[in-house]
Amino acid sequence: MRLVFVVPARLGSTRLPQKPLRLLAGRPLIRVVAERVCRFGLGRVVVASDDQRVLDAAAPEGVDTVLTDPAHRSGTERVAEVARMPAYATADLFVNVQGDEPFVPEAAVTGSVSRVAGGDEIGTAAMLLDPAQRHDPNRVKVRVDARGRALGFSRTLAGPACCWGSAVFQHLGVYAYRPAALARWTALPPTADEVDERLEQLRPLAHGMRIGVATVYADATTIHGIDTEADLRLAEAGL
Repeated sequence: MRLVFVVPARLGSTRLPQKPLRLLAGRPLIRVVAERVCRFGLGRVVVASDDQRVLDAAAPEGVDTVLTDPAHRSGTERVAEVARMPAYATADLFVNVQGDEPFVPEAAVTGSVSRVAGGDEIGTAAMLLDPAQRHDPNRVKVRVDARGRALGFSRTLAGPACCWGSAVFQHLGVYAYRPAALARWTALPPTADEVDERLEQLRPLAHGMRIGVATVYADATTIHGIDTEADLRLAEAGL
């Protein structure tokens, strides 16, 4: 199976200004993520951004860089633009590793791919959420059914009590999709929940697309995305 990994990054983050260029252990965050994905050695790696400065900062050897439309509203839309390019037309599967996930476990990537290989339209991953972060809106929660498919995503624990057990799972910023599923996702109209929660994955879920969730067993205190200044400080302390 031919895999293309796309690391989308937008310079204009509101919660952490110029996030892709912020330094983590002395290197731009986007470069740290790209280097991590390269170390997996699972396929071609592409960094896609709306700003040349991000691409200039994220160029470890062997990584492609693509300047994409600044009008994209989500990382998936940015990945879809890459997928339409002739240079990547032979890919069987695209894997989106979000540009603010410097600690993404390899198991999250391989698990997401396995969910698609097993028949789900979209694959993603989650791990047990640190109980101390249950009410942190920057930690996206996911609930799944008995088959491991997503029932809902939220920044809060709102909703029927039956939907949230004592073990809450944190969504990880990885998606896998075949080209047809990726094209379908981005052709769908946005939903109100997607806009309100600022969670792009609510769109395909609302339109009936199957999202398989691979469970990753990792240390919830050290595996997290970078959304805020506090996250950046925590990441520095953990390196």
